[in-house]
Amino acid sequence: MIRILATDGMDKTGVKQLTELGYEVVQQFYEVDDLKDQVKQFDVLVVRSATKVRVPVIDAAAEAGRLKLIIRGGVGVDNIDVKYAEEKGIKVLNTPKASSDAVAELALGHMLSVSRFISIAGHTMRENKWEKSAYKGIELTGKTVGIVGYGRIGQALGSRCQALGMKVLAYDIYKIPELENENMKYVEMDELLKESHFISLHIPSLPGEPMINKESIQKMRDGVVIINTSRGTNIDENALLEALESGKVYGAGLDVFAEEPPKNSALYSHPKVSCTPHIGASTSEAQKRIGGEIVSIITKFFK
Repeated sequence: MIRILATDGMDKTGVKQLTELGYEVVQQFYEVDDLKDQVKQFDVLVVRSATKVRVPVIDAAAEAGRLKLIIRGGVGVDNIDVKYAEEKGIKVLNTPKASSDAVAELALGHMLSVSRFISIAGHTMRENKWEKSAYKGIELTGKTVGIVGYGRIGQALGSRCQALGMKVLAYDIYKIPELENENMKYVEMDELLKESHFISLHIPSLPGEPMINKESIQKMRDGVVIINTSRGTNIDENALLEALESGKVYGAGLDVFAEEPPKNSALYSHPKVSCTPHIGASTSEAQKRIGGEIVSIITKFFK
């Protein structure tokens, strides 16, 4: 029997389908030392973002010789040492289509939350405060949104922003000319930083200096809104906090942090920050789609 270890949970429909097909599915999170032992007993390892599959885990799996496939239930695979795993004969795949709409909708939700103080205003009401005059916001309609990374998620956000009457500027190393229209065009990064009222990140974790740092923030227009539902390391959190304090940045919507759970309380508790605990793909619909993609990947792999 082919055994599957899902360390970060899996949609129950997908688990049921795999079980009915004759696979054994174990849902259990393990810390690294325990995972090194447990992974030897499975053919497939399914992870989301909490589990890190690094060299020691891969070495343990390769030594046992049983693990053949690692699946990341989500878009990015930066929590897995992909090249090393595949050098050891372990295939690494992900589910890039399943969560695009969910992440795009959360990014848009943060744009609205920051613009209209939805998060902080709701919080003050729970403290029995009625601070109506304190929250004069801004509108999205007529504004320009710069989307960094115009893949599936970026495109999903772009279409929603255009529907709200926004202009879209997109930066991506791969361009699809057919997507351009009077309200959407590809630009270079400096133009995006200079012209955008909102900037939303949809890129993998990048090596070296964070994409949003003190230098790049200085290139932005005053009063910009920054949204990050990609990877926390793509933003220099201290530089962002400084820009929020100075007013250079109007507000920020953050679903991801450089360290998770975050310890930078000055940032996530800032009144100009709308924050969520890395829930971009956490919708019932997205999890069902991810589960379905995982089932499809496994059945095709072992066909």
